[in-house]
Amino acid sequence: MIHEQAIIEPGAVIGKNVSIGPWTYVGKDVVIGDNCDIGSHVVIKGPTRLGAGNRIFQFASIGEECQDLKYAGEPTELVIGDNNVFRESCTIHRGTVQDNSLTQIGSNNLFMAYTHVAHDCVVGNNCIMANNASIAGHVHVGDYAILGGMSGVHQFCHIGAHSFVAANALVLKDVPPYVMASGHGATPFGLNVEGLKRRGFEKSDILTIRRAYKEVYRKGLTVEEALLEIDKLAESTAAVKVFADFIRQSKRGIIR
Repeated sequence: MIHEQAIIEPGAVIGKNVSIGPWTYVGKDVVIGDNCDIGSHVVIKGPTRLGAGNRIFQFASIGEECQDLKYAGEPTELVIGDNNVFRESCTIHRGTVQDNSLTQIGSNNLFMAYTHVAHDCVVGNNCIMANNASIAGHVHVGDYAILGGMSGVHQFCHIGAHSFVAANALVLKDVPPYVMASGHGATPFGLNVEGLKRRGFEKSDILTIRRAYKEVYRKGLTVEEALLEIDKLAESTAAVKVFADFIRQSKRGIIR
């Protein structure tokens, strides 16, 4: 399962039933979980830990040191969950000591060709980054978020769960959960209703989320005024509480 022309440094830990193609390099501080499929011409450096069932296509660079000029060779880490797909020429960098020394990716994500995840990012589960989408350092992406092709996210921004960022969008502030964002810089364009339906949200919950969205984006209220109204809706709908908590905790401010 490991091609004779692959380079596996002493100290690397390879799980069961792992396939590694020719001309792939695996560094000494790398742990690869069971049932991973690593193509040819892949570079994996560490400290990096991959869970089980990940698939990495050719020319991807996983766990390389970051491009932050403050990085001075400190031991930082990349941790990846299970069943992710990293397509051609995808780049995922380790963290920095200026944050938690960790870049973290959950499970069941799809990173299409030429996507980039910078240092200290946190990506949840079931996310999709389409071709050439990039997130800068310290960005957090919630579960089921979708970033369209060629989209970019400014450092320290947070992308809420179940949100949708359109192709070519430039995100300069936080995108709340469930919201669709588009433009340069990105502004809100309604709710990701189709995504919510596909993920099994109840109709009543979607209607209440719509009401919460209107408080923020349709009534001319300040964020503080909108939150007072949203908190009332959140008492009966947990999904709205997620929306309210995200807005309240935003440090960069939300797109409006």
